[in-house]
Amino acid sequence: MNTLTVTGMVIGNSPAGEYDRRVVLITRERGKISAFARGARKQNNALVGMTDPFTFGEFSLYEGRSSYTLTGVKVQNFFTELRTDMIGAYYGMYFLDLANYYAREGLDETETLKLLYQSLRALISDKLPNSLVRSVFELKLIMLNGEGPQAFRCLESGEEITTKALFSVSKGGVLKERYQSAYPDAVPISDSALYTLQFISSSRIQKLYSFVLKPEVAAEISRLSSAYLAHYVDKEFKSRTILETIIS
Repeated sequence: MNTLTVTGMVIGNSPAGEYDRRVVLITRERGKISAFARGARKQNNALVGMTDPFTFGEFSLYEGRSSYTLTGVKVQNFFTELRTDMIGAYYGMYFLDLANYYAREGLDETETLKLLYQSLRALISDKLPNSLVRSVFELKLIMLNGEGPQAFRCLESGEEITTKALFSVSKGGVLKERYQSAYPDAVPISDSALYTLQFISSSRIQKLYSFVLKPEVAAEISRLSSAYLAHYVDKEFKSRTILETIIS
């Protein structure tokens, strides 16, 4: 077997056998992988707390012919604050589930890992409302995976748009006002919301949570994000259902 060290985050786990765990990681080097953590459900095992969701760090693995085995973790962040905040924890679990939906084994998931890390930091910083962090995370993740809304040019004419735009979920982004009749689902989008979409699309992840919005603009972005994901993501997430029950 080969040994390797990867940088990543635990995005899920489940029991395996009597004492083991199956751990799902998003890693910088190998994309999404699953690994067996032997004895991780035994009370005094060194891997007990290190295989919980949100754990970020360096993971030492044996690579077998058909599976990985986790042998050690050098933890860099447990995101302990989320473990003591029920609402924050469910926002975070939803983020992990959505990332799990998109991540693939063997692909470069560096940007997804960065986005997860920075978004969890944003949840615990109190600089932005959790609801806005959620919208930004949803939009940026779907953009990273090539399915995000076009925010800079009209999807019919190709003209640049900086003001007086429409947003069509079915078309996949912004349109000039003159195309309203062709797309009944198209709704006016405020200039501030349009600029926010453009900022999310073009910004580096490290700068993604460096802005604030008026409540009405944040609510508009939330509506657009929710409608867009409902149309393009064909999956129900238990974590999202629980989250929306808690915050409603």
